[in-house]
Amino acid sequence: MDENVHRAITLGLRLRGVDVLTAQEDGRQGLPDPLLLDRATELGRILFSQDDDLLAEASLRQANHLHFTGIVFAHQMHVTIGDCIHDLEIIAKAARQEELANRVEYVPL
Repeated sequence: MDENVHRAITLGLRLRGVDVLTAQEDGRQGLPDPLLLDRATELGRILFSQDDDLLAEASLRQANHLHFTGIVFAHQMHVTIGDCIHDLEIIAKAARQEELANRVEYVPL
């Protein structure tokens, strides 16, 4: 989880048995977006964010054929916390990591 994701999303996912690691828990709070995405890739984790800047970073990497494990993005103004939890749970439990590699998936689904 990007550091700016609402805590209720993290808690809701954990209550549903989804393995979540926040930037804060990983000691990466305040890390610039490119480095946060590098860290997620290093750990083999998909990065969830509501930060538009990460979309630009993903586009840059896609254009330059640079590998990343994938981003799931939800605009804060276009999706509720409940919808985020619901859709992220589906992605976490149904998608394979290689299906999301080098892609941006948008929530709501």
